[in-house]
Amino acid sequence: MKTGREKGSGGLSDFYVFLALVLISFITLFFSSRSIMIDAKNLGLSLFSGFRVGIKEVSSLVSRTVLSIGELASLRREYNELTERITRYEQLERTSAEIRQENNRLREQLGFSMGLRYQYIPAELTGRDPSSLFSAFAINKGTHAGVEVDMPVIAYHNGTEGLVGKVIYAGAFESLVMPLYDSGCFVSSRLAESRYEGITEGRGIPEMPLLMRYIVKRARPEISVGDMVISSGLGGVYPAGVNIGRVNRVLYEEDALSMEVEIEPSIDFFRLEYVFVIKPIGETDD
Repeated sequence: MKTGREKGSGGLSDFYVFLALVLISFITLFFSSRSIMIDAKNLGLSLFSGFRVGIKEVSSLVSRTVLSIGELASLRREYNELTERITRYEQLERTSAEIRQENNRLREQLGFSMGLRYQYIPAELTGRDPSSLFSAFAINKGTHAGVEVDMPVIAYHNGTEGLVGKVIYAGAFESLVMPLYDSGCFVSSRLAESRYEGITEGRGIPEMPLLMRYIVKRARPEISVGDMVISSGLGGVYPAGVNIGRVNRVLYEEDALSMEVEIEPSIDFFRLEYVFVIKPIGETDD
């Protein structure tokens, strides 16, 4: 049997062991709780850092997007400006080419006018008669420039002087000209080679040849395709010797009293721009 001292000594030992175990547990628990707190702190810092990086990336993306949109708008403005500039350059180039062509045509007309044997009034076509009553066209000269009704009109085309028609209306600053192809236009004419005479008249539209009528039948052997027809000067309206056109077809019938020829006009009325109104012989400028 144990004595009382042994029992007391054993109880104290157990108390020390228990105390040591409690202390060890407390230390273990203390360090374990601190680790959890440190991990929680690190986790919070990590989450905050990730959130901050995300916000930064989103902000950067938005900023880049805004800058890209601004750059795109700037590029579009520059593109539009360049396009407009190219268009202006093209217009200037076309205008320059048109001016050169206009100058060439004017020099050609000036050279022709210097050799004219008539007193003349230069004019430019400005329009067509909207009523088409006489297939007339308008010119930019009128009585203020000396234009009068029944004055003949000529033009220069492909290096040749040609008859255009006559003035049928003269306003103060604009006049109407009836062309040769009008069905109401009649010109005393002559075949330049054979010298046979007739009357040249229009057929209503510029696409159709003119018709020279009342040529004596005995002239048939002396008329060939390509012969020039000129104005004879009879009647006092048109001056003599102005080119009307060339024969492109001979119309001959045995039972007819006279013969006819079709004439291709010297003037291309579809390309007519400038004309010269001829003053009566002996009339001079004031």
